[in-house]
Order: sequence, then structure tokens, then C-alpha cells
Amino acid sequence: MAATTHTVTNQVPPLVGYDVFAADRALSEAVERHIEPGVLPVAREELGALGRSAGSAQAQEWGAQANEHPPVLRTHDRYGNRIDEVEFHPAWHRLLGHAVAAGLTDAWGRPAGHVRRAAGFLVWTQAEAGHGCPLSMTHAAVPALRTDPVLAAEWEPRLTSYVYEEGLRPASEKAGVLFGMGMTEKQGGTDVRSNTTRAEPIAGDGEYLLTGHKWFCSAPMSDGFLVLAQAPGGLSCFLVPRVLPDGSRNAFAIQRLKDKLGNKSNASSEVEFDGTWARRVGEEGRGVRTIIEMVAATRLDCVVGSAALMRQAVAQAIHHATYRSAFGGLLIEKPLMRNVLADLALESEAATVLAMRLAAAYDTDSEEERAFLRIAVPAAKYWVTKRCTPVVGEALECLGGNGYVEESGMPRLLREAPLNSIWEGSGNVQALDVLRALQREPQALDAFLREVGKARGADHRLDAAIKDLLTELADLEGIEARARRPVERMALVLQGSLLVRWAPPEVSDAFCASRLGGDWGAAFGTLPHSLDLASVVTRARPVAD
Repeated sequence: MAATTHTVTNQVPPLVGYDVFAADRALSEAVERHIEPGVLPVAREELGALGRSAGSAQAQEWGAQANEHPPVLRTHDRYGNRIDEVEFHPAWHRLLGHAVAAGLTDAWGRPAGHVRRAAGFLVWTQAEAGHGCPLSMTHAAVPALRTDPVLAAEWEPRLTSYVYEEGLRPASEKAGVLFGMGMTEKQGGTDVRSNTTRAEPIAGDGEYLLTGHKWFCSAPMSDGFLVLAQAPGGLSCFLVPRVLPDGSRNAFAIQRLKDKLGNKSNASSEVEFDGTWARRVGEEGRGVRTIIEMVAATRLDCVVGSAALMRQAVAQAIHHATYRSAFGGLLIEKPLMRNVLADLALESEAATVLAMRLAAAYDTDSEEERAFLRIAVPAAKYWVTKRCTPVVGEALECLGGNGYVEESGMPRLLREAPLNSIWEGSGNVQALDVLRALQREPQALDAFLREVGKARGADHRLDAAIKDLLTELADLEGIEARARRPVERMALVLQGSLLVRWAPPEVSDAFCASRLGGDWGAAFGTLPHSLDLASVVTRARPVAD
């Protein structure tokens, strides 16, 4: 065939070789805003290095390889001995190693640690999202372990280490470890109080043997796990190491790996405990209270992870439209495409600003901020994670047929998008958690209202939305059946207030007009045409200054 028929024109160059952090104005501005001047130069330097790595061809190749070669379960060795090991592609280990070395499991003990880690997590997740699971749980295990000072002293330095060591060995022989979590069971799912796994105390103080199963146990290659089981005193939290101090393997039978919609690089498993040694964390009968801080931290990571997926999808869509021509001009110059891209950019920026505000609240750690987080985290988790799938789907459509092809990377983002809405409690769980806080902890609502009130008077649509929200919250009769509505409004009002305070006027104006003022359709690309949409798109374009 003649070579002239294969001339390639009007194809978009890959989005590669750029600084993912510096190219994201909403994120870089949030870092400037929430980190004190004395720490900011170091934070900028580390995030810039991570951003350049995330945007490199090497990291993109690692992400593709880790998903093309998913983990494989090896239950037995060649002689028939039970080993229960999960084999990962080398790219997975490189991704994890880079993340750990960048401090993505270290937030609790360094200045502005949560903002720095959240920003890094948002940046690095754009290279590959699946390996974020063990990073998140390792980071989140710290507050749960701190309920037992002895355990915290032993494990926290390894959990927050900047060294990644693969392979199963006694934790005492490793410079850094990873943690997983086992809560849900076949019969209960989210209803963990119906768990049937038994914990029988033995001679050692705080030592137990576990018998039972876990229907979802994430990252089974980890060095340790926090699990829930029924002790004589009720549902309790336990630390289960994979390898015992003498070097022998703990009883931890991996029955199978889940075949999931997405998140292919990460291993999610079903495990059986049969005389499995464990150490109690916290008091007997207070397992949920002990592990709840871990759950809250991983819920925040769901928000950050969804913001990362949205940002990468929107970046790819805007990049494509910047270079692709159709109907006599570049796509980005077409008014209707510009409307779609601006609408997507608003959703992405609102998610990023909210995620970083929550991370900053963890760093402040005041009574006021803890009360604020009690409502803001489940409300944000409910809304941001739900917005992720439609955002990624619309961004994929911006690439047309090219976006539907695996080589574009967009299908992987779309398969990943629903996960964070399900992980750590799906939408109804989050909505009901907000209701519990409203009914039992009035200081949480007070803190939330003080936060959104900081923007009162700056935009009439925001003011009206706050007033409507207060009216709705004043009537709690039958609120469970309509719980999603007020929680959605709370998240939107919070996002609007943050954008009014910190985003450029064209961004906050467009957000308030559409999300709060009602001048919006049922699909993306229905913003009022009179808005400054070009400025919104230009701000979101993934090109570093």
C-alpha cells in the first residue's frame, strides 16, 4: 500500500513530560494558602519533583504496565506448602516505592504534613490510582494505633518510613512496612456489627487467636492489618501481622483475589483466619470507635483520589481540545466545546479546593476543626466521589472515539472512577453519617456554618443557598428518606463558599450561577453563555507557567 495513505495529521501529541503539580493552578494555590511560609519552600520543592515524575513518560509506562499485568495469587509453592503470596508486576513496586519515598505515608508527624501529603497523593494518583490503596491505609492506620502507645511506638516509625521494602519478613527486619484493613464480611458488608469472626484471648496480655473470614481485605501483600472481630467483650479491633516475630507465617489464607471492574493493579482479596495470632488495639468492645479514625482518614483519601481522577481526565480533555481541529478551527475555540470544558473544570477545581481544605483542617487539629471535619468529611466523600464518574465520562467523550480506546488512558480512568464512592462506605452510608452528626453533635453543624459563613455577603446566590439549606435542616422529620438532598446541598454550599473566597471571580461566578443559582442543565456543557468560560478553561489547561 502506498505510504501516502498513511500520512498522520491532526492527531494530538501525548500529554507527557510536564509538571503535574505546577500545571494545576487550583492545587498549587491551595498549597500556597494552607502551608505556613517557613515550610512552604520545602513543600513546593518536593511537590514539584513529584509532579515532574508523575508527568513523565516513565511513570505513565509504569501505570500502564501495572494495569496490563494485574496481581496473581500464589496459594502454594511447588511442594504443596501454603504460602498465600500475591505476585505483582515490577511496575507496581516502582510506583509504590516512589510514592513511599515521596512521603505519601507520612502526614502525622511533620509540619503541614496532611496538606503536603494530600497534595502529593493528588499529584501521584494521576500516574496510577490502584497503588493508592495501600498508601492510604498505611497512612490511616497511625491514628488507630495511637490508641495503644506501645503498639504505636513499635509500628508508627515503620508506617511513616520513606523506605519501601517488598516481600514478607518480620516487621522488625524491615525499614518500612505497609498496612491493610479487614472489616467487611459476607453476611454484613458495611454492617460490621454483624461480623462473626471470633477472637479468643490467650495467655499473653492483649493477645488473641482469630477464627473467621473477611469478604474484602485490601492489599493482602501488606505487612500488617487492622481487623474487626468479636471478642468476649464485644466487637474489637486487632492488629494482625502477616509474619510473626520468629519468622513464621501467620495463619492468613487468601482464598481468592476479587475480579473488579477497575482498580486492576491493586489486589483485593477474601481471606480466612484459623488460629490467626492478633494483638488487640484499644479496649474490648470498642472496635468501631478504635478504627473509626482510620476510616475517617481513608474517607478523606477517597475525596483526594476522586479529585485526582477528575483533574487528570479534565487535563486530558483540555489538552486534546487544544490541539485537535474540527470544522475549521481548534476544538477549544468552539463555543459549545468551551462550555463543556469549562463546566468540567469547575467540577475539578471545586473538588480540589474542598479536598485541600479538609487536609488543612487535619493539620490545624483544633476542637473547632475537628467538629468541622465531623460533618465535612462524609459530606465531601458523598458528593465529590459521586461527581467523579460523570466528569470522567464526559471528559472521555471530549476525545471522541480516541477516548474510548485503551491507549488513550481514559478507559482506565473511567473504570477507576466509581471506586471511591463505594470504598469506605457508599453514598447512603455517608449521608446517614452526616445525619447522625447533625442529630448528636450540634457543635459540628455550628462549625460547618461558621466555615461557610466566612463567604456570606460575597455572592447573592451563595447567600440564598445557605438560607435554603438552613430551612431544610430545621425540619428533621422524615429526613432519612431525603438525606441525600441536604447532604448534597451542604457539599455544594461548602464548595461554593471556598471558591468565592479563594478562586478567581470567573470560576466562583460560574460555579455559583450553575450549582447554586440553578442556571444549569442536567448535563455538562450547559453553563450560561454569558460567563467568562474562556478564562475558566485557560486556567485549567495543563501547562505550567
